[in-house]
Amino acid sequence: MANSSAITAAVRLSEKLPFPLKRLADLAYNYWWCWTSDRIALFQTIDPQEWERCGHNPVAILESSSYERLTQLAEDPFYLKQISALTREFDTYMAQKDTWVSRVAPQVSQDRPIAYFCAEFGIHESLPVYSGGLGILAGDHLKSSSDLGVPLVGVGLLYRQGYFRQRLNRHGWQEDYYLDNPFQRMPLELIKDEQGQPLTIQLEIRQRQVKVQIWRVQVGRVSLYLLDSDRQDNDPIDRWLTGHLYGGNLETRIAQEVVLGIGGVRALTALGIQPSVYHLNEGHAAFCTLEIARQAIERTGKSFYDIEAEVRNSCVFTTHTPVPAGHDVFSPDLIDSYFAHYWPQLRLSREQFLALGARRLGDPWEPFGMTVLALRMCRACNGVSELHGQVSRKMWTVLFPRRSEADVPIGYITNGVHAPTWTAPLLADLYNQYLGADWKTRAVDPQMWAKVDEIPDEELWSRHLILKDRLIAYTRYKVKKAREQRGEDYKLIQATDSLLDSNVLTIGFARRFSPYKRGDLILRDAQRALKIFGNAQRPVQIIFAGKAHPADEEGKRIIQRLMEWCQNSGILNRVAFIEDYDIYTGQKLVQGVDVWLNNPRRPLEASGTSGQKVCFNGGINCSVLDGWWCEGYQADANGKGINGWAIGEDAHTSDQELQDRIDSQSLYQLLEEEIVPLYYDQDANGIPHRWVQMMKTSIKTNAPLFNTDRMIADYVSQVYVPEIATRVGPILAKVLL
Repeated sequence: MANSSAITAAVRLSEKLPFPLKRLADLAYNYWWCWTSDRIALFQTIDPQEWERCGHNPVAILESSSYERLTQLAEDPFYLKQISALTREFDTYMAQKDTWVSRVAPQVSQDRPIAYFCAEFGIHESLPVYSGGLGILAGDHLKSSSDLGVPLVGVGLLYRQGYFRQRLNRHGWQEDYYLDNPFQRMPLELIKDEQGQPLTIQLEIRQRQVKVQIWRVQVGRVSLYLLDSDRQDNDPIDRWLTGHLYGGNLETRIAQEVVLGIGGVRALTALGIQPSVYHLNEGHAAFCTLEIARQAIERTGKSFYDIEAEVRNSCVFTTHTPVPAGHDVFSPDLIDSYFAHYWPQLRLSREQFLALGARRLGDPWEPFGMTVLALRMCRACNGVSELHGQVSRKMWTVLFPRRSEADVPIGYITNGVHAPTWTAPLLADLYNQYLGADWKTRAVDPQMWAKVDEIPDEELWSRHLILKDRLIAYTRYKVKKAREQRGEDYKLIQATDSLLDSNVLTIGFARRFSPYKRGDLILRDAQRALKIFGNAQRPVQIIFAGKAHPADEEGKRIIQRLMEWCQNSGILNRVAFIEDYDIYTGQKLVQGVDVWLNNPRRPLEASGTSGQKVCFNGGINCSVLDGWWCEGYQADANGKGINGWAIGEDAHTSDQELQDRIDSQSLYQLLEEEIVPLYYDQDANGIPHRWVQMMKTSIKTNAPLFNTDRMIADYVSQVYVPEIATRVGPILAKVLL
């Protein structure tokens, strides 16, 4: 039996606070606060400068604030009322028993929760154990599970230095660096045993015994358990197993996946948690299926093949990668070095073990695939959009030779986003007024979102302009800081004060700079791009952000080309690049841009969710018809988009050079003939009514579909508890809302 030190830590922190502020400690140790309407002011008010320096870490700011400053706040009646209201809301939320899932699927209980495995979780910028879309999706999955009362625990890794930090040198080249995470001053708790010692599990990795400790992060009503090998009693090499996210070589990758999969199951066992379902979010955690089998064999004495069906029945799998090259595979030799001691525990021979991960049986050199293992050992598999489901069925027909492509057992559940996290408080306040104060709990209701039409154009537009002003101020700050750190010319540093203009049509582009995402597609015809962005009467401006993987040289070159473009005298104040992209920057972007640009090569975008976040803030998507946008985009009878724009429409070719030319020309044409004229068609008060109408259509057509409440309801009814699928549809509107 294990005890968490979470309560002790919260009490310890509260003892440092004046009596009226003590409940701040409870809020600091539960990330529920980060999706409340008061999230901006709650901790930032204590010390705005320190809040920035500590990376928006609530525990760190409470630990570092002087007692004098805290006592000042303790006598501020407005601040005390804010804390009192928020803690009442928090206590009600945490104590709620009558939840959506308790009514729809009462058989899913806290005694047998869903275990959700993922290599990264993007909860908040103060917990940097994420790199991009997969992690953000996982974080939103936990938040909506908490909101809907789904008994779920997350399992991941706690990285000492997380994903790399990014800075660009004076040549525009990305440089990578790392910072240690101060675990003892972060909103997470080390799990301890009854003797007060860290609870550990043990793994054999590379013929060495490795001890792994367990931390807990509270995300509303959901617990997230993170595994950490950075212990003094481990070999120095093994202490770095959880050093970096997606860093190192294939040996590091397989070792991390052993910790996540096998270690994750052992950690749950040590915690006394017996899941009813194991959900593998991407193939990184596929080894967990083997450990579930090993424990069952040890418990029952049966053979692997006797308990295989039982294991499969308890596991489900979500794949996120639409190309074979993106799936983790390991050579037989590497598998030998990590699992020669393990397959005897499964009562399997080497050949039988390797066959579990082989696409083609009988080839001694066939690599061991994590996705293949997951597909073989899970009862259900889904892609993350309708198109991605089709692509995945085609990709994995080799594993199902007796089935037609249409019958390959891979379905789809389209991703969504957690509306309270990504909707700007300023817009949330507007929704409170016109949609109802309960709009956050009715995110799947199309009739509620239809009320967006009742919002006066001038009111929606004025709030949008405030958010755009905030984005521009933030962009100037970040660019100025970067130029100062690079030691650039004083005049160039001062020029950031006039960078961007809130009256100008503003495009946002932020994502991982992988070549297939074509971050520089807009530069393909440099002269035409200059003409669009440098137009004196109807200018356009764009803000870029994103990282290239440290090993991705072409991705880094794309960023460098963008940085060179930023220096063009004709558009000097119209293009900006925000370094070191994180959740906070992402929020500012999706909340403040007019247009969200997304132009990957089809069909390589499995889903994408950043454009969904834009919709909740009145932004409009301009995207290739890939991933979720295939389902979200709507056009009128004449083929004109009514809730956004489609780049290249359905023009497909295997010739990448030709496809790039087609799509870039389509993008330029959309900007010149539709987007720019629509934006600048403004009345005497500067309100573009037709544009605002498209903003409203974007909100009301996309918000009810592309949110994680709908997504979680789909997972519960289609994957976690499929026996309720026949009755959840009719009561979805009644119970989920």
